[in-house]
Amino acid sequence: MIKDYAVGIDIGGTSTKFGIVDRKGNILEQGRIRTDIHENAEDFIEELYDNLSLLIAKHGGNEKFKGIGVGAPNGNYYTGTIEYAPNLKWKGIIPMANLIEKKFGIPAKLTNDANAAAMGEMMYGVAKGMKHFITITLGTGVGSGIVIDGKIVVGHDGFAGELGHVTVRPGGRLHKGTGMRGSLESYASATGVRETAIEFLTDQPDAPSLLRNYSIDELTSETVFKCAEQGDAIANHIFEFTGEILGEALANFVMFSSPEAIILFGGLTKAGDLILKPTVQAMEANLIQIFKNKVKILYSDLKEADAAILGASALVWEAEH
Repeated sequence: MIKDYAVGIDIGGTSTKFGIVDRKGNILEQGRIRTDIHENAEDFIEELYDNLSLLIAKHGGNEKFKGIGVGAPNGNYYTGTIEYAPNLKWKGIIPMANLIEKKFGIPAKLTNDANAAAMGEMMYGVAKGMKHFITITLGTGVGSGIVIDGKIVVGHDGFAGELGHVTVRPGGRLHKGTGMRGSLESYASATGVRETAIEFLTDQPDAPSLLRNYSIDELTSETVFKCAEQGDAIANHIFEFTGEILGEALANFVMFSSPEAIILFGGLTKAGDLILKPTVQAMEANLIQIFKNKVKILYSDLKEADAAILGASALVWEAEH
């Protein structure tokens, strides 16, 4: 029987999205469950099975499915394990692909969530036809997928390409998840933007700002964006500061792998030019001549929820491409 479908699962710190995907990259159905309410992986898989098995049955049952692809934080492509993920409750090494395969009776493959997003871009998104590009996800954290010669870079142990954890400000801001100081993720993520807002408001107690109308708990990257849109000076400065740090880091990444494009993705990209302009400026200013004005910075055109599911499902079809 022809296996027409794949399942794509995106495991996030708060919620897990899943969908049924056909060979053309159409998501026929999707759903989500909470990740953070499950103290152990086994309970999580039980709830996933209760929800997802219904969709699988609806589309002809197991024999119509080629496989299940999973994108997860700290996912190891080689072993199918999630290893020491700082934003998941389940500690240590979780043999996730194995557990899913056993429960569903369908072959399962797993990779890092950001690598899954890069695969989605390469198969279905703006990177279609590109052999050299980098995807950067600007969400709660900063994820990245590096593609060289049409292949995702995974390194000797399955964990290559953690650009969010490179040090951009030695001795700088503490990253609570890793204990490192001054990493890109602690500045250029939605969490980083919130931290910057708190710092700027504290350092300039007399400067008026619309941001002061929000309690500390209400301060998010979205509230900063709303205030920046209304012309708030501090809010605009926050995006300039964030874009500058991101651009400097991107310049380093360009000089390392000479990509055709860098594709930005995730919640922070909703800020549009507020973050893009300072990012491009800082990137170009920090490139040596041979790399200047060669690399496009693009926004992903895949819907955020879709990209994660599509990318994970692309793992199932990759051998055919």
